[in-house]
Amino acid sequence: MTSPAQDIVIIGAGIVGINAAAFLAEAGHRVRVFDPAGIAEMTSRGNAAALAFSDIIPLASPKTLLRAPKWLFDPLGPLTIRPSYLPKLTPWLLRFAMASIPGQVTASAAAQAKLMKLAESEATALWTRTGLTKMIRHEGSLELYQSEAEFNTAQSDWEKRAKAGIEFEHVRGNRLAELQPGLSSQFSAATFVPGWKTVSEPFHYALGIWNYAASYGASFEQVSVDRLEFAGSKPIALLANGTSVKADKIIIAAGAWSTKLLKTASRVKIPLDTERGYNTTLPAAAFDLKRQLIFPSHGFVITPLENGVRVGGAVEFAGLDAPPNYARAEAMLKKASNFLPGLDPSGGKQWMGFRPSLPDSLPVMAPLPDREDVILAFGNGHLGLTQSAAMGKLTLDLVTGNKPAFDLAPLAANRF
Repeated sequence: MTSPAQDIVIIGAGIVGINAAAFLAEAGHRVRVFDPAGIAEMTSRGNAAALAFSDIIPLASPKTLLRAPKWLFDPLGPLTIRPSYLPKLTPWLLRFAMASIPGQVTASAAAQAKLMKLAESEATALWTRTGLTKMIRHEGSLELYQSEAEFNTAQSDWEKRAKAGIEFEHVRGNRLAELQPGLSSQFSAATFVPGWKTVSEPFHYALGIWNYAASYGASFEQVSVDRLEFAGSKPIALLANGTSVKADKIIIAAGAWSTKLLKTASRVKIPLDTERGYNTTLPAAAFDLKRQLIFPSHGFVITPLENGVRVGGAVEFAGLDAPPNYARAEAMLKKASNFLPGLDPSGGKQWMGFRPSLPDSLPVMAPLPDREDVILAFGNGHLGLTQSAAMGKLTLDLVTGNKPAFDLAPLAANRF
């Protein structure tokens, strides 16, 4: 049965917000989207382009805890914390450590697997409806190991993926060279994931999703939302231009900025932070890249795009206000040149984005505990693009009262 049309406000025009707009608008709801920067102009503009549906292992894990101390001694390595930000980050880090306990990792991985299954099925259907199938690349990915010890350490995670039905192939020698010619000889083994996908260009893909939402009547206004107000029976978004917008439902999908809106609107405390990521996009002629390459011990990837080769990743904790440290992008590019000896590192464009991350590696996808008419949809960390269609579908379910595809308790706002 079709639910009555509702007036919906979505705060945030990143990939999650515009997927929510697409699902809600095509279902007949009246959708308005507000964002101070523009459609997909922040984190969704320059991400690594991965549709990582097989990436079900939480970042919060014993393995990450073991690696972290070594990484932290390298200011340009896979993980760094700016010293001035450490006091503010400490509560988040403690929750991350708690989420890395084996039992919690198992529970988080189970929830992640369910979310990924929904994400893949909903994204596949959405690509057909939006006409974006041509933007999806199906070359798979290669996860590369520099030693037998590194390869052996990864096996427990691959066993978990095998139990989840994820197809992969461990490769060496000629097979590895066939999958990606020109690799440095320092890589003795790799794992090929044929089902791994990428988009041809993340920003263009996001615009395609938005154009579909707009074709069903969704509208966009480039403006900040200062705060929420609950004076009456319906929530109100107070905009920076002085306008008040009343809605039947308000969706908070503002990525790393989402919890700023909750400070005066709710008692719930959500430990959201940002894992700042850097990249450099080189010209397409920089290297003949066959598929996305993943360097797990170095925390970055190299992705072929329609308009270039993107080298990026890693994690920096420094909050939303500190200036970028593009030496991190340069360090990854230097490593990439070592790993791909034929890579031309010249002519690149640097970028930094703010991944919205929660300590247990799962997003919040739930109503505000004290306001069923405010729905929270943020915190996907490195997986916003991957999970965006699932977030859109679940937002629609919560707006209309439909039963979601799985129990959303692991994604509750008050789980912390």
